[in-house]
Amino acid sequence: MPFLVEPGLVEPVTRGLLGAINVGDGSTDEQRAILWSVVDHLWGRSDLKDADLSQLEPMELAAVLVDEGARRRFHLILVTLELSRHPFSAEQVERAEAYAEALDLHGADLEICRDWIASGAEAAMADWMRCFGSVASFNEEPSLRGTRSSSDEDAWSPQPVDPELLARIDEFRHLAPDSLGQSYLEFYRRNGIPVPGSQGDSMMTAVAVSHDMNHVIAGYEPSGQGEIALGAFQMAMNDCEENLVQFLGNLLIHEAGVLDPGGFSPKSGSLLRPGAIELLGEAFERGARVRRDFSHTDHFAMAAWSLDEVREEFGVVPVTVDSPGI
Repeated sequence: MPFLVEPGLVEPVTRGLLGAINVGDGSTDEQRAILWSVVDHLWGRSDLKDADLSQLEPMELAAVLVDEGARRRFHLILVTLELSRHPFSAEQVERAEAYAEALDLHGADLEICRDWIASGAEAAMADWMRCFGSVASFNEEPSLRGTRSSSDEDAWSPQPVDPELLARIDEFRHLAPDSLGQSYLEFYRRNGIPVPGSQGDSMMTAVAVSHDMNHVIAGYEPSGQGEIALGAFQMAMNDCEENLVQFLGNLLIHEAGVLDPGGFSPKSGSLLRPGAIELLGEAFERGARVRRDFSHTDHFAMAAWSLDEVREEFGVVPVTVDSPGI
């Protein structure tokens, strides 16, 4: 369970998060709801909500939170809370930066949020697209790596229809109804979205295959709240840089509404939808319980397995909060 912090650190982490979102007129209802959902689901400390906690300032938290892993996890929750503040504010950016500086943390989110405030959405989108392009190859379906026509520096170039990939995906039709492959096909049918490689203007086809396989295994639909939940799930499963950039993108597209890299519908406040915050909190919890990261594994090699077998292999427990489709 890589995303858990030591039990004795849960309270100071929570107090630090309370301090980090206390700007302007104070934290928002949405920020507090997200925080308490995470504290409850991920750390099992629902008692802290009614404990009248005092906040910790940046250097006070840094003195207590010396473990690098715990610092990274604090910061990721803070990023989630920061991007859930509407309207986005310079004060919130500065507050988050103060905690990051005290904890000696650096990341793409700091640059993106600063440029968003200083120069606007176009600058923020350019930052994120550059960051995602640099890790795109790590997020490709393993057996499809190297098949992109574009380089990492030009990862967003439209790709042509891919008959070979479509033929491989079409083979899933002959698998058992409960197989991962058939469940993958049903994911597209159910949500009315095109299969990767079927359109001539699609981008990052090999990334899309892996991403959608992860949707199927984790059990989240491609709605705004489902995308955010999948990102949280993957971060809790393995808080690596490539998962961080994906999760950050999900928040910027579906919660902050600032990104429009093509093929998406930017929207603000997805986490305000009924059940979305609980879905997020549970996603962190479920991801932390996974025994082994499946997000970058060879999904084609497991296509004939039943979906239940795949989930059992990696320790994926069922979703209990509704995740409606798009």
